[in-house]
Amino acid sequence: MKILFVCLGNICRSPLAQGILEHKSSDLGWEIDSAGTNGYHLGEPPHNLSQKVAKARGIDISNQRSRSYTAADLSHYDIIYVMADDVLEDVKRISGNLFTHNKVKYFLEELPGQTILNVPDPWYGDEDGYEEVYALIDKTCDAIVNKYKK
Repeated sequence: MKILFVCLGNICRSPLAQGILEHKSSDLGWEIDSAGTNGYHLGEPPHNLSQKVAKARGIDISNQRSRSYTAADLSHYDIIYVMADDVLEDVKRISGNLFTHNKVKYFLEELPGQTILNVPDPWYGDEDGYEEVYALIDKTCDAIVNKYKK
């Protein structure tokens, strides 16, 4: 299984999802990565508060570096999870005629009973926002592992 998480800057939501799912699926042999659509933070590590909330739970995401989503990601990954509506629109634009709904889906679609599909962007908030986003991503990653483990 090859999974890519995509958000805007690849420093808050998608690095957390990558780190959490890597941690939860370490024995499954999955390839997990993350990317952003806006390129503002290329080469940067995850936001310090993303790192802090992950580290508090034993997950070190400090070695991740922001990268841009590319159309080539569609052919490499089995599933591409987007974190919000604006990210989906960017992925469609970047992917062009290669875009397919078969591979690209909202991350929160995997959470049973979830009606809101946008993961809140904690970028402008305080640590509490990062804690809330961590909890939401953690729960959704559990659902992904349960769905796809063999």
